[in-house]
Amino acid sequence: MLRAVGPPMKTLAVVTPSYGPDAGHFGDLHRSVLRCTPPETVHHVIVPRPDLPLFAPYAGPRCRVWSVDELLPRRYVQVPRTGIWVNARRPWPPVRGWVMQQIVKIAASAAMDTDVVLVADSDVVLLRPVTAARALVGGRVALHRLEGGVHAGMPRHLLWHRVARDLLRLPPPPGPPLPDYMSPLTFWQPATVRKLQERLRESTGRHWIEAFGSRLHVSEFMLYGVFVDEVLSATEGRPPSDTSICHKTPDESPMDLRTALDFAGRVGPEAIGMLISSKSGTPPEVRQAAIRRGMEVAAQTS
Repeated sequence: MLRAVGPPMKTLAVVTPSYGPDAGHFGDLHRSVLRCTPPETVHHVIVPRPDLPLFAPYAGPRCRVWSVDELLPRRYVQVPRTGIWVNARRPWPPVRGWVMQQIVKIAASAAMDTDVVLVADSDVVLLRPVTAARALVGGRVALHRLEGGVHAGMPRHLLWHRVARDLLRLPPPPGPPLPDYMSPLTFWQPATVRKLQERLRESTGRHWIEAFGSRLHVSEFMLYGVFVDEVLSATEGRPPSDTSICHKTPDESPMDLRTALDFAGRVGPEAIGMLISSKSGTPPEVRQAAIRRGMEVAAQTS
């Protein structure tokens, strides 16, 4: 893959929204962040306030633990004992926990003062050293874009495309196939995220959180990708794609030991991380064996 010299990319942050049930997986991820990123890289994890005690042990010079409400305007309050949030000024529709997790991902990324952020799901682990420069392809920050990855048999992805374009006040999509921008591990530029927030304010006439949170079906990755490809590209050109950084399976089936070791043994030479989905039900001891195998393969092929 072409990695030409481009504008200097010096600083990196890692951003991970999480919650209590994924605290164990987050521990694996954070240890890999400490191992694979430069000493000045800080890992930012954003969790619901009730889950702070589970993540507090990770707090330190290289881990900032945020509660969700720290990144929201004060008018947003969580309904007790639920994952639902409401805007006190406009309580309908409420914001579901999955949508709020996307909101804080955008908010946290925009708040970073680094060149790039590595947005990582809790159940990812890093396998190889990574710096901000890894985000560059051909001298530009790459976008995770799988050309033609969204087809007619993917109704949710098609809906996310339509919602993204509606929020950005773009014409409806031309129809499948369409690019797929979804990834559990990807690079974003904080400056670009701030431009996206401003575009949402301009296109909807509302605070960007209100505009985003009002949608029952929405994807932060589709929104970011469509914004970069179809709004910023008008002045900055369409960026290159890089879909190689995360080694993952196409489904969430549970793995036995043999399957997991075989999967980890196929880590590609460009992959900096690996995903074994927390939703797969893969036993913890099998997951740990796969992580060890993935690290061995990465070390042998780096």
